[in-house]
Amino acid sequence: MGELGFKKGNKVVIIGGGFAGLQLAKKLMKADLKVILVDKQNHHQFQPLFYQVASGRLEPSSISFPFRKIFQKSKNVDFRMADITSIDPVEQKIMTAYDRTITYDHLVISTGCKTNFFGNKQMSENAFSMKSTQESIEIRNKILFSFEKEIFAREEEKQAWMNIIIVGGGPTGVELSGAFAELKKNVLPKDYHNIDFSKLNIILLEGSKYTLNNMSDESKAASRKYLEEMSVIVKTETLIQSYDGNVAVLNTGETIPSKNVIWAAGVTGNIIEGLDSEDVFKNRYVVDRFNKLKRFNNIYALGDVAYMTTSKYPNGHPQVANVAINQAINLGKNIVKSLKSEPFELKEYEYNDMGMMATIGKHKAVVELPFIKFKGVFAWYVWMFLHLMLILSVRNKLIIFFNWAWSYMTKDTSLRLITHIDYKKEKVTDF
Repeated sequence: MGELGFKKGNKVVIIGGGFAGLQLAKKLMKADLKVILVDKQNHHQFQPLFYQVASGRLEPSSISFPFRKIFQKSKNVDFRMADITSIDPVEQKIMTAYDRTITYDHLVISTGCKTNFFGNKQMSENAFSMKSTQESIEIRNKILFSFEKEIFAREEEKQAWMNIIIVGGGPTGVELSGAFAELKKNVLPKDYHNIDFSKLNIILLEGSKYTLNNMSDESKAASRKYLEEMSVIVKTETLIQSYDGNVAVLNTGETIPSKNVIWAAGVTGNIIEGLDSEDVFKNRYVVDRFNKLKRFNNIYALGDVAYMTTSKYPNGHPQVANVAINQAINLGKNIVKSLKSEPFELKEYEYNDMGMMATIGKHKAVVELPFIKFKGVFAWYVWMFLHLMLILSVRNKLIIFFNWAWSYMTKDTSLRLITHIDYKKEKVTDF
C-alpha cells in the first residue's frame, strides 16, 4: 500500500478538470480505483488559446474537450458536473451548489486560478476577464459589437467604442494585444468600409517597467518593439485606478474613454471553503513534496492552487501549466506504485523549468528554453508547433492547423460571429 495510504477500490475524487486534474485522471484510468472527476464545466478548456477565441481566430469548440468524451472508454473514471461550494474533511465529503454531496476516500483539489482584481470591486464589475471559454466568447461578442455600435453612436461617443484597453503586460495581455492589432490591420477595414480604423486604439497597460516582465531582457525589449511596430500603445509603469464602464482613470492622471477594458493583470487560487486557514497560504493550499496537505493523509492539491516550497523555489512554484501537468504525473505515478504489493519509494516532485514563450503576431514571437533563447519567425513556428502538440484530439489539431493556415495565407478569418448581446444592458436604442 505504501505511505500514501491508497487501497484498491478506494474512491478518489478530483475537483477541477484543468491541466492538473485532467492529467491525474488520465494517469489513473487503468488503476484499481474508482475515480470521479468533478468540474462546473462539462469540458476541459485549453487556456493558452483563449485569446484566439476572444479575437475571432478560433471557435471555442476547437479548444474545448468534453470530459465524458475523453473518458468514454474508461471503466473506472466517471464525471460529475457540479459547482463545489465546500469541503467537509471530517465526514470526507464535498458539497455542491445543488445541495448534493459527493463522498471520497481521497480528495485531490486542482481548482486552478481565477482573475485577481486585487480588491478593486469597480474593476471586477465593469472589466472583462478571460479565465474561461465563456468569458473569451463574451469578449469576442463585445469587441465585434463595438464596431456595430460605433456606426450608430453620437460623434462624441464614438471614440469610447474605439479604445480597447488591456490591463496586464504578461503573456496573456501581450498575445491579446497583438491579436487585436492584426485584426485591426488585416480584417476589420474589409468588413467595415465606413469606419476609420486609424482611430482604433489598442492600449496595453503594465504596472512594471516591462512587458513580459518574467522573461529575459532580450524578450522584454523584443515584445515591446513588436507591439509598437503593430501600433499597439504600450504604457508601462502605469496602473488603472478606476473604471466605471465608460472612462478609465490611470495613476498618471490620464483619462481614457473606453467601453472595452480587459483585465489580464493577475490571478489568485480558487480556494474552497471548509479547510482551516493554516492549510492555506496566499490563496494556495500548503502541500508537501508529494502534493499532500500537511495536516491530512488523504487530501492533495495540484497546480496553481498548490503551494509547495523547495530549495529551488522557496516562495512556491510559478502558476503555469507545466507545473500543474508534471505535479499530476508525479502524483499519479506515486498512487499507482502504492497500489502494488512490492516495496516502492515515493518520488518527490521537482520542477524542471522548461522555459517560457509568447507570440505577439505573425512571425513575431519570443521563446526561452533552458538551453537557448530566440525570437522572430522561427520562434513563432516553434510556439505554434508546441501549442498544437498540446491539443488533446487529432481532430482538433487538424481544425486548428487548418484555421491557422487559412489565416496565414489570407490574413483573414471567418469566425467573427456575435452570438449574444444583451441590448438592454448595452443601452442600445438604435437597433
